[in-house]
Amino acid sequence: MNQMLKKAAECAETIKKYGEAVVVSHIDADGLTAAGIMCMALEREGIDYTTKFLKKLDATALNEIADIGRELVIFTDLGATMQEEIDALNLNVIISDHHQPVGATLEHHLNPHLFGINGTNELSGSGTTYLLAKELGPNIDLAGLAVVGAVGDMQDAKTGRLIGMNRHIMQDGVDAGIISVETDIRLFGRQTRPVYKLLEYCSDPYIPGVTANEAGCIEFLRELDIPLKDFGWRHWIHLDRDEKQRIVSKLMRLCMESGIQPYKVERIVGEVYTLQREQEGTELRDASEYSTLLNATARYGHADIGLNICLGGRENSYALARDLLLQHRRNLLDGLHFVKETGVTTMKHLQYFHAGDNIQDTIIGIVAGMSASIEGVNRRMPIIALADAEDGIKISARGTHDLIQLGLNLAVALRESAEQVGGTGGGHDIAAGATIPKGEEKRFLAILDTKIGMQLK
Repeated sequence: MNQMLKKAAECAETIKKYGEAVVVSHIDADGLTAAGIMCMALEREGIDYTTKFLKKLDATALNEIADIGRELVIFTDLGATMQEEIDALNLNVIISDHHQPVGATLEHHLNPHLFGINGTNELSGSGTTYLLAKELGPNIDLAGLAVVGAVGDMQDAKTGRLIGMNRHIMQDGVDAGIISVETDIRLFGRQTRPVYKLLEYCSDPYIPGVTANEAGCIEFLRELDIPLKDFGWRHWIHLDRDEKQRIVSKLMRLCMESGIQPYKVERIVGEVYTLQREQEGTELRDASEYSTLLNATARYGHADIGLNICLGGRENSYALARDLLLQHRRNLLDGLHFVKETGVTTMKHLQYFHAGDNIQDTIIGIVAGMSASIEGVNRRMPIIALADAEDGIKISARGTHDLIQLGLNLAVALRESAEQVGGTGGGHDIAAGATIPKGEEKRFLAILDTKIGMQLK
């Protein structure tokens, strides 16, 4: 930890030498919050900046970045897998990333993996960038964005709480009055969904009679004598402690009666993170909902709206983001319906589905992750999703923590398999992505199946 903070201080001193920079970041919630943190920190230092958001970092994107002509390039939530290509451009570069590094380490590369810290669940891209921003100046108030990014990157999914360096950052936010932390239900929509809808959309775990069953959820609440309405639909934040406890107790009882594995039942309750300075009842108040709102912007070509929200913009940006969120939710439901209807194909060590142009390449990874709850999907195998993209076939892969314990490393498997068919890939051990040429899907999947099998041995 101390060595990483020392490297963060070195990178911060380098940034201060320049009067302008371009911030290059990824289009997911972690990338947006990372960019927001860096842009705010640069603005406070009086350093002029522009931004560029990317679905992926490749040779074409690197040439475009070089053509921008800024004194300094700061990669946030990107760059670790393209170090040699970045170095060949002879640019002044800072990399603030948390993905598994590939190639020789560049001088100004801040990455938890380089210091024995797990970038999958101990420090996000936004968290790494927060450490850098904290060395640039008094930026402790940006800890809230780092927590949103970490939750959006599902870094709290395994344990039901933030751990490692993420937890230190969370504590910064608590100390600054930015964040409050409590143990509560971890179903999505505590702030914005009517309680029966909160239950209806619960997918992990899938609860028979509740999940995807609106009538069942309404009856569930009536049996507990919990009113659905007061002056309007009651949300989770409107319930008293006794009502919440009754709901959670019955949910857990239903799960156990249905034979759901204990670790899934335990995930119903855990830590939740509230942004204290945001308006109650809005997506911005809850870290999980905030991150989903951000995902609904940049993934549809509106990174400027998401970034503006991170920088404090509300009013128009927030209204536009909410409109995008509605469409995002519809797209995810349509994507899940597609997987349910078409099913998955099982190979020896993996299962996959090819969405073609039925699911956008920018959200195929989210759909892949959500597909784990679909009947017929095997939790004992990684799931690989393919979708058509402008530059080839987009691949997104998702594993489980149990598979990681057995040796699975999707970042390595996808990178090596993609390279053998003329593509590129990388990411985390539990979640990774790649892009391959069209027509190479079967060969890629055969190679990947073999590599995953070797890992799991």
